[in-house]
Amino acid sequence: MNRPTLIIANRNYSSWSLRAWLALEAAGVAFDEVLVPLGTPGTEAAIRRWSPSGRVPALYDGDIVIWDSLAICEHVAETHPDAALWPADPVARATARSVTAEMHSGFASLRDHMTMNIRASYPGAGRGEGVERDIARITSIWNDCRARFGIGGDLLFGHFTIADAFFAPVVSRFRTYGVTPSGAAADYMEAIWALPAMQQWVEKARAEPWKVERYDR
Repeated sequence: MNRPTLIIANRNYSSWSLRAWLALEAAGVAFDEVLVPLGTPGTEAAIRRWSPSGRVPALYDGDIVIWDSLAICEHVAETHPDAALWPADPVARATARSVTAEMHSGFASLRDHMTMNIRASYPGAGRGEGVERDIARITSIWNDCRARFGIGGDLLFGHFTIADAFFAPVVSRFRTYGVTPSGAAADYMEAIWALPAMQQWVEKARAEPWKVERYDR
């Protein structure tokens, strides 16, 4: 049987790719990768070869093709229920879905002004009124989830869930731009960064040969 194939972009920059990749890793899925470098003359055509939307990530799993990071994570949760990628408790699960969806569709100022760049360090850059509001809201989410649902582990709902996959790129952004929350949010950042899968992604990101000028200051 063919293994699933995940189409990703540069690990250094592609927050959307990181989300899906972490979910697959957390579920213990054996999968192959195709990396399409960003910022080259052939990037758009190469991505469209794999993804109908022209965006990554995309997942090929047998006859199934999925081209959205949240949809990919949902598919992994459905096909690997033992991974418990959503909390079992209904209240916790509803909260996890809500904060994941909020991350998926929101925080535009943070995305625009604090793009993911694992190799870089820009402390104090990217700040502005909209960004500060996004930082405050994200920090509030982390503190609330840790206080209400974090018993039994170091992550938002104790063990690793799709919510953590979606906020992991934000942890990287906060590190790059010198955002230093206190309390539970700070501990959560450390826990995410210490995950073996996260460290594997970071190591490979730092070793990539590509540099995309629009993402580097």
